[in-house]
Amino acid sequence: MFNYFKRFHAQDDGAITVDWVVLTAAIIGLALAVIATIGDGAVDHSNSVGNRLTSQEIPEY
Repeated sequence: MFNYFKRFHAQDDGAITVDWVVLTAAIIGLALAVIATIGDGAVDHSNSVGNRLTSQEIPEY
């Protein structure tokens, strides 16, 4: 039984998985923070572009 715990303690396969999970969660959190920060400005800008395009008159020849 002691040898089993010794081998289990020596294995580090799961440490890499934990690192990847933490890094992926950090990247997703950062992306959500960026989207939340610039989201309203992007929507306002796209609405103003849409209004400008809608107000344009197309000449007929």
